[in-house]
Amino acid sequence: MGVELQLLSEDWSVGLAVVAHPDDLEYGGAAAIARWTSQGKKIAYCLATSGEAGIDGMDPEDAGPLREKEERASASVVGVQAVEFLGHPDGTLEYGLALRRDIARAIRRHRPEVVVLINCRPKFINGTLNQADHIAVGLATIDAARDAGNRWVFRELLKEGHEPWSGARTIVVLASPDSTHGIDVTEHFATGLASLKEHSAYLDGLGESQGTFEELSLVLRSRTRAAGRQLGCELAIPVEVLDL
Repeated sequence: MGVELQLLSEDWSVGLAVVAHPDDLEYGGAAAIARWTSQGKKIAYCLATSGEAGIDGMDPEDAGPLREKEERASASVVGVQAVEFLGHPDGTLEYGLALRRDIARAIRRHRPEVVVLINCRPKFINGTLNQADHIAVGLATIDAARDAGNRWVFRELLKEGHEPWSGARTIVVLASPDSTHGIDVTEHFATGLASLKEHSAYLDGLGESQGTFEELSLVLRSRTRAAGRQLGCELAIPVEVLDL
């Protein structure tokens, strides 16, 4: 990514972050969320799974509740209190009507102006391969953001009392290889790291493959510093913007 980034507009009040797993938001996105909550914006989290398949040495029945607890603690660090889990299976998520419907329900309930995703393209901004769960959730959320505004799609949501919502006007995609905008997180990077640190059992479960938390922190700082140079600040998060 060698082009300059444009400053992301922040003329909105309510956002919903939709991701596949606990910890997905904490590798940079949490710093942006800390910035937004400090501005008085209302942010909620919607996670498709509980991340129960994410710790090799722990049975999923034990890992799921533990990872939910860590995610709620992590969200609280950056000022987010509303955290919900949709209960889809970790590692075998499928793009389809059931996932679209559940995300559309969350969008109708929270009524965001901005929806936040992590990258759903085959590769991340640093060139590493993406995961199937991320791709499925991202694509389903893009569709669900439009489904939420159509009363004749998923009619059961009306029966549940969820009126259509067409107010989501922008999707912000974290870690996209096609990032065009940036968010200045200079004052909130440390808070984002503190949010990531709440995932202690998960990070411990990764072992040496991830490196120490300190080593990971250095990697994240290096990436945000590079994006900061493109945005004209010290530390930044690069994002792709999709207009609905």
